[in-house]
Amino acid sequence: MALNDDIGKHPKLGSNRPTAEEVIVYESGDRSAPPDLRFIHYNDVYHVDASSAEPVGGIARFQHLVNYYRKDERFEGQTELLTFFSGDAFNPSLESSVTKGQHMVPVLNGIGTDVACVGNHDLDFGITQYRHLTSQCSFPWLLANVLDPALGNNESLGSAQKTVILTASNGIKIGVIGLVEREWLDTINSLPPNLDYKSVSQTAKELVPGLRAQGCELIVALTHQREPNDIKLAEKTEGLIDLILGGHDHMYNNAYIKGTHVLRSGSDFKEFSYIEARRATDPLRKGKWDFTIVRRDVVSSIPQDPPTVQLAEKLTSSLRTKLEKPVGYTAAPLDARFTTVRLKESNIGNFIADLMRSHYGGDCCIMAAGTIRGDQIYPPGLLRLKDIMNCFPFEDPVVVIRVKGAAILSALENSVSTYPALEGRFPQVSNIFFTFNPALPPDARVISTKIGQEPLDLEKEYVLVTRGYMARGKDGYDSLLIKEEGGTAVEVVSEENGVLISTILRQFFMSLKVLGKWKQWGPNMGRHWSSVQEELQQKHKHKIVEPQAPSSKDVEAFRKAANEAGGGKNESRDGRSTPQAERPDGTETPLNDDDEEDENTDLRPVNTALSKREHELSIMRKVMRKWWRLAGLPGHPAQCDELTEGEFMVNWTKAIAPRVEGRIRETTATKA
Repeated sequence: MALNDDIGKHPKLGSNRPTAEEVIVYESGDRSAPPDLRFIHYNDVYHVDASSAEPVGGIARFQHLVNYYRKDERFEGQTELLTFFSGDAFNPSLESSVTKGQHMVPVLNGIGTDVACVGNHDLDFGITQYRHLTSQCSFPWLLANVLDPALGNNESLGSAQKTVILTASNGIKIGVIGLVEREWLDTINSLPPNLDYKSVSQTAKELVPGLRAQGCELIVALTHQREPNDIKLAEKTEGLIDLILGGHDHMYNNAYIKGTHVLRSGSDFKEFSYIEARRATDPLRKGKWDFTIVRRDVVSSIPQDPPTVQLAEKLTSSLRTKLEKPVGYTAAPLDARFTTVRLKESNIGNFIADLMRSHYGGDCCIMAAGTIRGDQIYPPGLLRLKDIMNCFPFEDPVVVIRVKGAAILSALENSVSTYPALEGRFPQVSNIFFTFNPALPPDARVISTKIGQEPLDLEKEYVLVTRGYMARGKDGYDSLLIKEEGGTAVEVVSEENGVLISTILRQFFMSLKVLGKWKQWGPNMGRHWSSVQEELQQKHKHKIVEPQAPSSKDVEAFRKAANEAGGGKNESRDGRSTPQAERPDGTETPLNDDDEEDENTDLRPVNTALSKREHELSIMRKVMRKWWRLAGLPGHPAQCDELTEGEFMVNWTKAIAPRVEGRIRETTATKA
């Protein structure tokens, strides 16, 4: 099993080409003696499966390498491995859109993680869900410099620990502090109010002496912040910290600043760092440490750990089952056909753009129509999780940028520059109203533009919500290119901090639920989504619905409307019928996001052939059984008196009803 037994032959870090070899990033001191401490560091991980490009990553290959450093005979007799994680695991990914981060708990535990710093995305599903997930982790989560007064005096957000002392197998104590940047707070929509943020460097200066007093010989700052902020921390603390192990940036880099190593170790199980620490033998450096830092790329030639392969298969098979789960209802047909979204305003485009803008509180939103991949009409009724994932499969998050009106106009010109070609650059917008003439030359087709009720001001700065794809200048959206990529747009919420459209959609539907409300929702999530609901209600009216199969009259009306719009029978790739034909499944499953129910409930739909009374009684029995169990009562509720009429009302969920409203208009007029 030995890999590269002679570490002296391993190449220095000299290129970005992935390799199966160990790459020495940094080394100092006498390496002839066994190390006093051995660490692994990783950060920002999301997917359990391997990707197609090298380094392919994947948890099974990652775990194989971790096992190597933990158990290989090369390290026999040496101090046991300690593992540090710098945050961001529970979101964003397509998997987390389904599991709300639950799938990562056994992965992080299986790696043998000893301590983690809270990442911003670990809070994407709210504080309550964060605490639910971290309570199942076999290691502590740290956050020292964001305090929540509602929890008590000097209590950290989410009741995270500020520090922890790890004791190596040879008795050496390591003091660890969890620290995050101020900008970290601006990326999370569901935080409690009135949080107190403390300076990173000041917090470190306050806590390190206490750790030293308790016998810690080495100090590690486990952080989740941009590399420039980690460098500032090293500069301001001037050697007070031995190692800054950072996350948040999705890159591999190491720097040595005023006696402190600043290291980040890649992302997504594609890279990590193996670190050996030895006490400095130089009398002038008494109390200091020498380090050897090794980079590992998780390439396809790395073997996979068999038990972890089975774990990954179990997790992904569970995800496939949950994709059938109902998440919401629509009271109107959702037109996601390419012939609609790539040529004109669409009700689903309006709804998603409004949701994106409202979620981040932007002035406006532009979403390339290529974002919408369903290419079908979703009929009134049940929406499954797989509908959301199939329609919005991309994994570049929603971002927020600050741009001038001239950049927005240029973006709109680009969006209609190839019209009537069915290109993905055609826009779906929110709080933007514009008119274009396709007969005019490209880049001169937009006749008029308003942001809200006001004409577009070319010199005014607007907060624009869009996709990360577009902020990278793709599909011709050069005017939205961020400064870091050579453009002029200023990032407010970056790709690393953004949330997937599929995640935003699922959280919105969860916020609409009445029966079966997700038990880990929490008041902060409720406040945010109540505000989003209120804003969207003004444009897309919601209503409480009792789910039922569409009547033959409704089906005929939808078929007629679709045919008039130029559509024939249209089925999705999974064979699910569109409005032109009745749903073959006829499912009317109540919506429930209780985590226990997720694991144990039969997800097969209730047959609508049941009478309405039988259907209600079935729900009543389920509710009564669950209440009985949660109340801790003995026996079985079957002996209770039957509920009489009026004692119980079957509440379901609000159905969305998106509509078009003339945001995008085509004209033959020319500019005045």
